[in-house]
Amino acid sequence: MGEFVIEMNQVSKTFTDFSINNLDLKIRKGYVTGFVGPNGSGKTTIIKLIMGLMKAESGSIKVFGKDLKKHVVAIKEEIGFVYAENYFYDHLTVEETGKMIAPFYKKWDWETYWSYTQSFGLSKAKKIEELSTGMKVALSLAIALSHDPMLIILDEPTSGLDPIVRNRVLDILFDYIQDSEKSVFFSSHIMTDIEKTADHIAMIHYGELIINKEKDYLLNQYRLVKGPKEILDDELRSQLINCRETSVGFEGLSSNYELFKELFGEQVIIDPANLEEIMVNLFDERR
Repeated sequence: MGEFVIEMNQVSKTFTDFSINNLDLKIRKGYVTGFVGPNGSGKTTIIKLIMGLMKAESGSIKVFGKDLKKHVVAIKEEIGFVYAENYFYDHLTVEETGKMIAPFYKKWDWETYWSYTQSFGLSKAKKIEELSTGMKVALSLAIALSHDPMLIILDEPTSGLDPIVRNRVLDILFDYIQDSEKSVFFSSHIMTDIEKTADHIAMIHYGELIINKEKDYLLNQYRLVKGPKEILDDELRSQLINCRETSVGFEGLSSNYELFKELFGEQVIIDPANLEEIMVNLFDERR
């Protein structure tokens, strides 16, 4: 396996009211990559393309350096998938669900499965229909980790979970990634979860990849700039992303915040921006 665990080159997929056009997306091996974007921006579609659950109309997809079209079975053997929605049979128990899924994986380990289910408080005899939303996600994660995958893909796994279960899931992902050969591709709307766990951030906006960089680089690149409205001119406005003005002042995101500091000193306030503020401002600018 090379530098990248996922490589999408010039991938296109068209729907009635949405399209992905010539997408290039590379995900580094050995890291947690947070995958963010507005609802309907194409995150789930891209994950389905990577999983081989949907076929691209053009372009190529490699996972673990292997062509997805030629090696889809071998690739899926090395992926653990955690989805926000329940895809288990409601009438089966936790034990029966494990027995149904285990034969699909050569490296399935029952000791690992029982260890995770017990740590999440999942009784063997409990039926899927009796589990809460959080318990179903916990079960999905236990299954994903029980065959020692090289890549974990999570599609909105923490949506609707209480903070205790969310933190447990995030802690498990952190432990998992300590093996530098393993990788996590993590889609979520909860920016605090992404900011806590991710090393890299991939931002997509309606089928277009707008950012794919290290999280720390992004957090250092942008600042929120606030100041009195009268100091603004067109040139300075051009240095602000999603500039919002009132009768007395302005606020905007900027990667050139040092310019404002040099020109206006204490007349302006320059604050760090968290990941959610960066994302919201970048996406609002594109509306």
